[in-house]
Amino acid sequence: MGRSLPKAISNLPYLRHLQRCATMDELKQIHAQLIIVGFVRFSYTRSKLLAFCALSEAGDMNYAETVFNQTLTPTIYDFNSMIMGYSKSSKPNKGLALYSLMRSQGLEPNAHTFPALAKTCACVYSLFQVHGQIIKFGYLCDVHVISSIIYMFSKFGSIEVAHTVFEEMSSRNVVCWTSLISGYCRNGLVDKASQLFDLMPERNDVSYSAMVAGYVQNEHFNEAIELFCKLKNCDHVRPNRSLLVCVLSACAAVGAFEEGKWIHCYINENFSELELEIGTALIDFYAKCGQIKAADNIFSRMYCKDVTTWSSMILGLAINGKNEMGLKLFADMEMIGPKPNAITFIGVLSACNHKTLVSEAWRLLGRMGKVYNISPLIEHYGCMVDILARAGQIKEAEILIKSMPMQPDGAIWGSLLNGCRMHGHVGLGERVGKLLVQLEPQHSGRYVLLANMYAATGRWDEVVKLRKMMKERQVNTFPGWSFIEIDGIVHRFVVDDDSHSQSRDIFTLLNQLNGELMFLYQGSIDAVM
Repeated sequence: MGRSLPKAISNLPYLRHLQRCATMDELKQIHAQLIIVGFVRFSYTRSKLLAFCALSEAGDMNYAETVFNQTLTPTIYDFNSMIMGYSKSSKPNKGLALYSLMRSQGLEPNAHTFPALAKTCACVYSLFQVHGQIIKFGYLCDVHVISSIIYMFSKFGSIEVAHTVFEEMSSRNVVCWTSLISGYCRNGLVDKASQLFDLMPERNDVSYSAMVAGYVQNEHFNEAIELFCKLKNCDHVRPNRSLLVCVLSACAAVGAFEEGKWIHCYINENFSELELEIGTALIDFYAKCGQIKAADNIFSRMYCKDVTTWSSMILGLAINGKNEMGLKLFADMEMIGPKPNAITFIGVLSACNHKTLVSEAWRLLGRMGKVYNISPLIEHYGCMVDILARAGQIKEAEILIKSMPMQPDGAIWGSLLNGCRMHGHVGLGERVGKLLVQLEPQHSGRYVLLANMYAATGRWDEVVKLRKMMKERQVNTFPGWSFIEIDGIVHRFVVDDDSHSQSRDIFTLLNQLNGELMFLYQGSIDAVM
């Protein structure tokens, strides 16, 4: 009968069920039926079973190993499925061992083997070996194979090697360019990525998305928005979902409200409904821009909400001073929403940042472990210390810090110092302040907070000492700044700032306005006289 599956057999009901299979329980039932009728010996059915176990989100690599080990002559398709499965598992090194087994049986890899094999590498040394195999079997011209290698080299921090691989390619497409750009961004080399982006012979929505995402990951938010504004003028490229999410994050970070609103209008015009990721990004954007009612409207309209959506809304209410609403939404989440996670509890603890809600904060911190089996992270302890310090419960905050299972960071000590300053605990505040200055000697805010406490008690000599210490340590201070959004571009200014490209025109206009104000002021004085 042969090892290939006849066309008539491929239409049998349980093989159609195999294509629609959604769970391992269903797959095991189908597998049992295939064994009974004897069709499991055909490579087609066996490969389909194996692919589900190894590649499906509902799959099971242990079961995949069982099916694979019972296969007398696995095909290249079977090996590829297993290697890809291992690359997504907790034991990716098994993929390399399986590749060695495949070669020992005389099977040659194909273009689908190497992208999966590259992802199984746990170190750059293994990746060099995979690269050698790619060269040996002649896949240097395959853009998808090489893009995967570029991605992995950059992931291991070997960005120069990734660039060399890129330069050695005889033909490059937008996938290769985008892979290298993402690699530079991942390694913090945003300027280099931007230069590469400008050199691209062609760009698509994915390449724009990669560059914008790189800007956002490296906190170059204005550059991300500027690039998006350029994209809007490109007729041949339409923004994809991930790009819109990234730009909304940038708008939220710098308060580019008008640009964010434009994106919201674009989403309404081009998408039938608020999808999960986009809806959550809009909630985050509106909440951080202080438009909590708009964020709440988005939340109410979303048909599907996951734990991230609920957490974003709770945190949004908290940072906008809607403490009670945030706590109520958390109670609703416990009743009808998804199970809260660690990020959810950061949001709900932030909602307790009022002296009347200290007891509620303690209750929620207890529920994390008792009800949801979530161990508090340093961020949760930080929220709790801040709550206690602001409420004047300085002793309780100090006890909590000492009981933490991890070393407190500068943010936690800073919260305690701020509480000491607010409530007049000078002695403890001085000890904490000196500890902070030792812990973070280049953080200007720590010096300023301690100096303010000294100044409030009239200890000006100590203030002078701190300023001298900052000068000796060459601590950089970051001045306050303001911004204005014009045509989607956020323009930022500090005191006596002349770095703006239109600074001469700005100062000319300011001088003119000052003159007119002085004239009006003098006129009002003369009228009174």
